[in-house]
Amino acid sequence: MKTRIGLSLLGLAALSACTLGPVYQKPDMALPAHYREDPAWVKAQPKDDTPKGDWWNLFGDGTLNALVAQVNISNQNLLAAQAQYRQAVALAKQADAAYFPTVTGGVAETRSFTGGGAGTGNFKNGTINNNYRLNFNASWEPDLWGSIAQSANAAKASEQASLGDLQAARLSTQTQLVKNYFALRIADTQGLLLNKTVEAYKQALDVSTNQYEAGIVTKADVASATAQLKAAQAQVAANQLQRVQLEHAIAVLLGKAPSEFSIAPLDQPYTLLPPPVTPQLPATLLERRPDIAAAERRVAAANAKIGVAEAAFFPNLTLSASAGFQNSAYSNWLTYPARFWSVGPALAQTLFDGGLRSAQKEQAIAVYDQTVAQYRQTVLGALQEVEDNLAGLNLLAQQAQLQDEAVKAAQESLDLNTNQYKAGTVSYLNVLTAQTTLLNNQRSALTVQGNRLTAAAALIAALGGGY
Repeated sequence: MKTRIGLSLLGLAALSACTLGPVYQKPDMALPAHYREDPAWVKAQPKDDTPKGDWWNLFGDGTLNALVAQVNISNQNLLAAQAQYRQAVALAKQADAAYFPTVTGGVAETRSFTGGGAGTGNFKNGTINNNYRLNFNASWEPDLWGSIAQSANAAKASEQASLGDLQAARLSTQTQLVKNYFALRIADTQGLLLNKTVEAYKQALDVSTNQYEAGIVTKADVASATAQLKAAQAQVAANQLQRVQLEHAIAVLLGKAPSEFSIAPLDQPYTLLPPPVTPQLPATLLERRPDIAAAERRVAAANAKIGVAEAAFFPNLTLSASAGFQNSAYSNWLTYPARFWSVGPALAQTLFDGGLRSAQKEQAIAVYDQTVAQYRQTVLGALQEVEDNLAGLNLLAQQAQLQDEAVKAAQESLDLNTNQYKAGTVSYLNVLTAQTTLLNNQRSALTVQGNRLTAAAALIAALGGGY
């Protein structure tokens, strides 16, 4: 008898090798042979597991490096993403636990009373019984149709997707900090420029005032010089507000209260330029983007859940066993005659569910189709980001050169008009126009510098965060 039971269990366990559901294949995605903005780059191959370095070190700013290191430790959004990833790991472990039997044990002591029967009218005619029980129960559901395996596959893929989400959140936070830091340093340089401009406008106002008092010019020139000075001072205040807000934003990214954080302003212009991003940069980094990896893992999870839905159409087999000791006398409780045991299979099949399982399978297929479309859209979005920032770096480099030439020409124009005004050959309007043109071009040059830095950071992030 025991031999037959053992052989039956082995035979049933062997059936668990059957797994329903479609075999997973990574969705096809037609990638271009090269980038439009840089044809020298080649088509990428999957390299999402390639180790990534501290990409922000490429800019060579020690203060920036220290700030990003703090982000990785104390940013609250990253801590939340880490907790979410731990949840996914725990869920995957729960799914794996279904492969194993469940064993429980218990001990109980009960005391019961049974009356003497109808019509006796006497409580004492009843019987008091004691019962002592020690039992162990085990149950196991063989994975006949692969439902447990597919559930475990889905949970594991979801865990990997959650890890991709965590890496994507970390990369996004790092990139945002880098961009804010560059914007703050450009604001510092703008502040130095505006302060220098205010001093120059004060000198121009003194010249106009002296010439007015000497009867050379009219009071209109003094009023124009005063208005120009006040406008520049207003721009100083606006620039200070921008810097304060950027400093506050960086503090929050670091997980700190703005009142507890500050970055010392620069006393020299910020001259940093973006690191070279050349065609030799391996295009395989596009496949290292964590958001693409997460999207692909969600497709795998959805595919596995189709198998779970299909397995629901087949019967479930449960193998159970129990054993222990039971007796009415405490002294004879744990003795050989008081033993008991039972073992046997149970087969259950849903006969009618009103189309529930069919609807659940249709839903699983629709979810899979949705995740495939989302994966492909994520890849397309990544390609767009790379193309945008490649174009940005190329065109911004041209713009920077032209803007520098415009600054030089505006400075020369101001010098000429200032000298002519002092000589009395031109009106102050010429000087005023030249001053405004120079300041606008200088500020535009700084804006281009900041845009180049942020475009370089965005490109590196679009490629997965480093090379």
